[in-house]
Amino acid sequence: MQKVLRDTFLEVNLDNIEYNIKKIKEMIGKDVAIAAVLKANAYGQGAVDIAPTVIESGADIIAVAALTEALELRRIYKDYNILIMGYTSNSNLEYVVENNIIQTIFSYEQAEILNKLGSKYNKKPKVHIKYDTGFNRLGFKDCSKSIDEIIKISKLKNIEIEGMFSHFALKDQQTNKEQYDKFLKVLNKLENEGINIKYKHICDSIAGVDYPQYRLDMIRPGAIIYGLKSYKNNNFKLKQSMTFKTRISYIKKIQIGEGVSYDYLWEAKRDSVVATLPFGYADGYPRNMRDKGKVTINGKQAPIIGVICMDQCMVDITDIPEAKVGDEVIIYSDGNNNTMSVQQISELAETNKNEIVSRITRRTPRVYIKDGKVVKIRDYLVNN
Repeated sequence: MQKVLRDTFLEVNLDNIEYNIKKIKEMIGKDVAIAAVLKANAYGQGAVDIAPTVIESGADIIAVAALTEALELRRIYKDYNILIMGYTSNSNLEYVVENNIIQTIFSYEQAEILNKLGSKYNKKPKVHIKYDTGFNRLGFKDCSKSIDEIIKISKLKNIEIEGMFSHFALKDQQTNKEQYDKFLKVLNKLENEGINIKYKHICDSIAGVDYPQYRLDMIRPGAIIYGLKSYKNNNFKLKQSMTFKTRISYIKKIQIGEGVSYDYLWEAKRDSVVATLPFGYADGYPRNMRDKGKVTINGKQAPIIGVICMDQCMVDITDIPEAKVGDEVIIYSDGNNNTMSVQQISELAETNKNEIVSRITRRTPRVYIKDGKVVKIRDYLVNN
C-alpha cells in the first residue's frame, strides 16, 4: 500500500458509514428505498472509495448532483444504479444514455431528446421527474400544464419514468405539510391516468429522520450517511465517519509583543511557543477561523493564531509543553476527546456542516479505515 505523502489528510472510517446506513435502513423499514447521496465527492470523503461500503450496506441507488460525478462512479461501478439529481444540458444527454445513468428531468423537451437517444442506442433510459412544490430551484412548476407534460412524457416509447421527487424547504411544519400535500395531489392525478411510478421521494436527511410520515417509497440520505446531524430526533444516534488530521511541522519560541502571520493581526501577550501546521484554506479549512478555531494536540486544545495562510497556519502551544515536531494534530473530528466538532467549526465559520466537509480539497489525501486498520489511501494528485 502506498504511503501518505502529506502530513495533512482526511481519515474516513468505513465501519461508521456501514453502521449509519444500516441504522437508516432499520429506521425506515424494508418498504422504503435508499438513494444514497454521494454528491460533492461524498461530502468530501471520496465517492469512489466509499461507494463499495454504501452499496454493500444496502443502498438502492447512488445519487449525485452532476454528470461528471456520475461518470466518475460509472467508470468503476459498471452496473449500479446512479441517479443525477441535477440538470444535464441537452448536448450532454447522450453521455447519460451511453452510460446507463438515470437522469432527472423537468421538461418535455429533454424527455423527447432522451426518447430519441433511447431509440438510437436501443435502450430505454430511466428518468426521475423533478416536481417543484415550493423550493423554487428546479422542477416542473406546480400547475395543470406541468401535469399534462408529465402525462405526455409517460407516453414516450423509449423512456421509463422510474421516479418522481420534490424537495422540502424545511421552513416549518406547516410549509412541509403544504409541500407534501401538493406533491401527493399530483401523484394521485398521475395514478388516476394510469401512471404508476416506482420511486416517489421528497425526504432528504433531515426530513427522513424527523418526518417519517413523508418518507413515501424512498428517502435521499446525504449528511446522515456520514454521521452529520442536523435533524432534531435525539434518539437517532449515528457515528461520524471523518476526522481531519495533520502533524506539527515546526516549533518556535517568540517573545511578548511579537506578531504572527500577515499584518501581525495576532500579537503575543506573553512569551509564547508557536507551532506551524501544514494545512490552510487551500485544504478547505475556513480562512475566517482566525483566532476562533482550535486544534487538539495530545488531548489538549491549542488556539489558531494569526491569519490562516493558503497552505499553513499557526497555533499557540505554550500550554502544551510536551508537544514536539511530528505530533499528531486533530483539526476537527466528532467532538469527543476534546476535539472540535464539525458542528462547532460550522457555527464559528458562520456556515453549515455540509459546506465545511464538502470544501475539503483534492490535494488532501483520504485515508480509509476498516476494522481499525488502513485499507486504502487515495491521493488524488498522485494516484487518481
